[in-house]
Amino acid sequence: MRATAQLDPSGAAPDKTSLRQRSASQLWSVHETAAYLCVPEKTLYRWRYMETGPPSHRVGRYVRYVPDEVHAWVLQQP
Repeated sequence: MRATAQLDPSGAAPDKTSLRQRSASQLWSVHETAAYLCVPEKTLYRWRYMETGPPSHRVGRYVRYVPDEVHAWVLQQP
């Protein structure tokens, strides 16, 4: 079964508030993390390659982010 981002009925990406309310045990996809950070998904892939972005994890063939690690990374940015 493939995990997909939860979209609202209008098809829009989830907003920061709805992402923050999710359980910390649920991992974010690249799409969800990009929506939270307000950056293109391509930027996350570039940061991952350059090892400069938020910590990411491989789950099978997918890249996932731990919400608490993304929040901590944001707070560490100048």
